[in-house]
Amino acid sequence: MRSMSHYLPLSRVARLVGQPRSEIQRMIHNDELVTFDGMVDMNELLRVFPDVSWEDDGEFRRVQEIKEKAFGKRVFERALPDKEVLAERLFELGKEFAAAKTLLLHYHEVLRFMGDKLNDVAETGGAATHDAVTGLKHWLKRELNAAPQEAERAEALLAQESVMRIMSAQVTIQPTGHEFFVEGNDTLLEAALRAGIPLNYGCSNGNCGECKARLVSGQVKKVHPHDFVIKDAEKSNGAFLLCSFTAITDVVIEAAVFGASDIPEQGITTKVKAVEMLGDGIAALHLTAPRSQRLRFLAGQHVKLSIDDAEGEYYVASCPCEDRHIEVHVRRDNRGFSRKVFGNLNRETPVRLEGPHGEFVMKLDSRRPVLFIAWDDGFAPIKSLIQHAMSLEIAEAMYLYWAADGVGHYQDNLCRAWTDALDDFIYQPMPNNSGPKVVAEAILAHHPNLQRADIYAAGPAEFLAVLQAGALAHGLSPLGWHGEVV
Repeated sequence: MRSMSHYLPLSRVARLVGQPRSEIQRMIHNDELVTFDGMVDMNELLRVFPDVSWEDDGEFRRVQEIKEKAFGKRVFERALPDKEVLAERLFELGKEFAAAKTLLLHYHEVLRFMGDKLNDVAETGGAATHDAVTGLKHWLKRELNAAPQEAERAEALLAQESVMRIMSAQVTIQPTGHEFFVEGNDTLLEAALRAGIPLNYGCSNGNCGECKARLVSGQVKKVHPHDFVIKDAEKSNGAFLLCSFTAITDVVIEAAVFGASDIPEQGITTKVKAVEMLGDGIAALHLTAPRSQRLRFLAGQHVKLSIDDAEGEYYVASCPCEDRHIEVHVRRDNRGFSRKVFGNLNRETPVRLEGPHGEFVMKLDSRRPVLFIAWDDGFAPIKSLIQHAMSLEIAEAMYLYWAADGVGHYQDNLCRAWTDALDDFIYQPMPNNSGPKVVAEAILAHHPNLQRADIYAAGPAEFLAVLQAGALAHGLSPLGWHGEVV
């Protein structure tokens, strides 16, 4: 007999089987995995992934750790949620189990009643009826006592999913459809930003009301006080502040996801965390933003930095999901800011930041394969874009081509770590001393058909012009081209 249906959301399915969400979506698109209203039946999951061991997720944890280290992110400590949040999640899970037990008791009573009725039929009927009823009762008893097929794996899957639901809650944003998980003691805003989703917010401490959203379904809980007053009419319609609430159950919220033109220019005084020499000609400057002024930006944007009277414009190389950490790549030259960085720049030195600027950002609604192409230190914005795409798991597959000569492939080990950690990531370092045309042709030779692809390329104008013309000749849609002259 088949077990009762139990439906799982796609993001949780991806976590259970240790696959990126984009791979699960690809399987659905190719009719390899059947869904119902965007959910996956447990029986279907057991059928499609017969070799997955639900009890042992050590390999999945290992890959996740590699990914987190490779992204340059801090390894997230899987802290327990707040005790009150944990209690409410356990209570909600308990209600589900109580409902399931009540239903099973009801089924038991129905079966008992049916048995009595069958006995009545057997007693009033003839010999043939008696034999038929007896045979039916034996069959029912045998089927009810038999363990359902895949029972052990189904129990393990349910147990694993239950733990996931206690430790974290899934959030879906309308109308964009973005998804993320709230883990540990994070608020909804903190969890969204950690996932790299640019939700609207201002002060992040409950004073301005810029992060106001609407709860469509599920339960949230207030975990931080706020001074901003929400009108009663708005409250009754589900309004709440993302910076002050966390999710108790899986929730659907209505909130604005910002584009590049929506983010206001900010002025922030950061402090030097470290200067990392990546080679003779380039350094990674690591900055820390104040707790009360996290930089709001999108991957691929640039900022103006200044120390005293020395200033320069640099692309942010870190991911928007990296909390207060900001990384820029500074090339050694005769300009004042570069001399400061390559001089004796001390830890905690104040660095003024203004920005962000630029429209070279990721299309968050695209699910196509992506080619990331960098020329020399044009790798900085490309690195930020790659990490953002990894954080959101929005690309079907990712290819990185890095043409470098003057500064070298100064973070080659990082790129190779991405390749090791992800099945859908391919990295190809290339020399660029043969000229833009030869490099562009060598890259495009790997992709004769670009009809279902996006390209994000950062480099000199001559290289981008040749690359764009060649990509369009290979079938790339004009909407799939994203170039930035650096």
